[in-house]
Amino acid sequence: MAYWLCITNRDNWEVIKKKNVWGVPKRHKNTIAKVKPGDKLVIYVKQERKNKQILEPKIVGIFEVVSEPYTDSSKIFKSHVPGETYPLRVKIKPIKLGEVDFKPLIPKLKFITNKKHWSGHLMGKAMRELPEEDYKLIESLL
Repeated sequence: MAYWLCITNRDNWEVIKKKNVWGVPKRHKNTIAKVKPGDKLVIYVKQERKNKQILEPKIVGIFEVVSEPYTDSSKIFKSHVPGETYPLRVKIKPIKLGEVDFKPLIPKLKFITNKKHWSGHLMGKAMRELPEEDYKLIESLL
């Protein structure tokens, strides 16, 4: 079993919760191809600015993968890239929902080796594998 940190925004978090599906753009096909039923997805919503207010990054839930990756181009996710639909998807089921502020976790997370420039570990990625101990830490706080 693998553990994945899935990086999304608040709009798509609503879609994930409602439809129990995780999707990524085609450029991330090699990553999602490694995802298997039984894997755990930790959903991370990134920092956003809404109406001049900074919304801090958070862990918002843990889901279990319940399907093999598949392709579906129906437009359910919002993307900043015109026409992008995040067609590479897996069906998921919720395990734990809640909110944990991400920044206080940074010193404790093994996968973040550069604590000062931690966002570099997430930039440009849709998802990345987590060490089991990072997953267990997050799960214990959620």
